[in-house]
Amino acid sequence: MTLARGTRTRKTSAPPKPAKKAPTDKRGARNRSPAEQQGTEHRVDLLESMLRIRRFEERCVELYSAAKIRGFVHLYIGEEAVAVGVNEALSPADAVVSTYREHGHALARGITAEAVMAEMYGRTTGCSGGRGGSMHLFDASRRFYGGNAIVAGGLPLAAGLALADRLRGQPNVTCCFFGDGAFAEGEFHETANLSTLWNLPLLLVCENNLYAMGTALARHEAQTDLAMRAASYGMVAWAVDGMDVEAVEQAARRATEAVRADAGPHFLELRTYRFRAHSMYDPDRYREKAEVERWKARDPITRLIDRMREDGEPADKELTRIERHVTDELDRAVAAAEEAPEEPVEDLLRHVTSAPVEVG
Repeated sequence: MTLARGTRTRKTSAPPKPAKKAPTDKRGARNRSPAEQQGTEHRVDLLESMLRIRRFEERCVELYSAAKIRGFVHLYIGEEAVAVGVNEALSPADAVVSTYREHGHALARGITAEAVMAEMYGRTTGCSGGRGGSMHLFDASRRFYGGNAIVAGGLPLAAGLALADRLRGQPNVTCCFFGDGAFAEGEFHETANLSTLWNLPLLLVCENNLYAMGTALARHEAQTDLAMRAASYGMVAWAVDGMDVEAVEQAARRATEAVRADAGPHFLELRTYRFRAHSMYDPDRYREKAEVERWKARDPITRLIDRMREDGEPADKELTRIERHVTDELDRAVAAAEEAPEEPVEDLLRHVTSAPVEVG
């Protein structure tokens, strides 16, 4: 990982070698030091958060296929390490602005699976009251200011939130997620320039999954080193392996600590990959199957499990427990969404127009 202002950044690492067998002695759980045990517990938390997102998205595929949920649905499968690692570095007072591929961001931020699933169903118990659906999850109580359906549309909003915190003297960070396609939009360049000029407490997180919808990065950007391009605006920027949740968390903590210390906006290019198509409507004919399989070999969930096994941590036991817990959680979320009420027709204009005012 290279930290620099305008210098070259590290290329995405090659696929990892097959995991070694877990040690059977010396590093057993009972012989681990308190510090090591704490590290194990944190890894378990990371694993559970990523598995919750993965299983939620897989359940959405089933429900979409059964016509239980409709509209555009953009799945986060493969990118879980980004949402989980970054959110681990944020405090509850920090703000998060997301994209239309935001289910993982919302769940990692702490919005319940029940609230997100109800929103997918368009029910009143959803986090956006059933009016947002898949692309517009929102929860002001957690300072989660939405998925945004417009590419790069969240960037100016994030700059405004960061400016508001700065004017109020609040020591908060605003984190804005966006994809590599946002580099083709003026909003990115305007936000990057202004946030550096005004020294805004902004963390810009680019989820570079190599494709803007169906267009490969090299087909829409002459310079594909996005961290280097961001650094040209005078902000600290570096690239990170977005398929490694621990590397993402480490980089995000380093960046948020610097932003909070008034070091100005920081940029992270998280090199990741979505295993599914752009959306449920996308036939996904623009990628070679071999390429997808190469990236699946770097699955962030599998990589963390293999690392835990190598270190003699109880990965398999925890995996079984987490799978059961997450399955029960999602079963309850689906059942609650099925039973939740739809908004009555007479309320359709609520939040759309203001109340009539009599003019004397």
